[in-house]
Amino acid sequence: MSVLTITKENYQKEVTESDCPVLLDFWASWCGPCRMVSPVVDEIAEENANVKVGKVNVDEQQELAAQFGVMSIPTLVVIRGGKIANQAVGARPKAQILSML
Repeated sequence: MSVLTITKENYQKEVTESDCPVLLDFWASWCGPCRMVSPVVDEIAEENANVKVGKVNVDEQQELAAQFGVMSIPTLVVIRGGKIANQAVGARPKAQILSML
C-alpha cells in the first residue's frame, strides 16, 4: 500500500474510519531525523498490506499536530479503531517501528 498524505480534510476518512491499524509519521522537511525515518516508513507501507501508513507534515497540518500533542518530530503514532494504540518520539529502527504495530 502506498503512503498517504494525511490532512485535516481526509483524517476522518483515512484514519478514524480505517478498518486496519494506521501508522502516522509526523514530520517536517527541515528535520534531519525525519529524513532518516521516512524511507523506513515507506518500506513498511510497501511491505504491509494490512497496515495503512500516512504522513503528516507538521508545518502544513499544525492543527493535527496540536491534536496529537506533537512537540518533537519525528513522532510515530499507531491508531487502532480511531484511538491511539502506541506512540513514539524520535528516529527508530524498522524493527522497533514494526513492533509498535
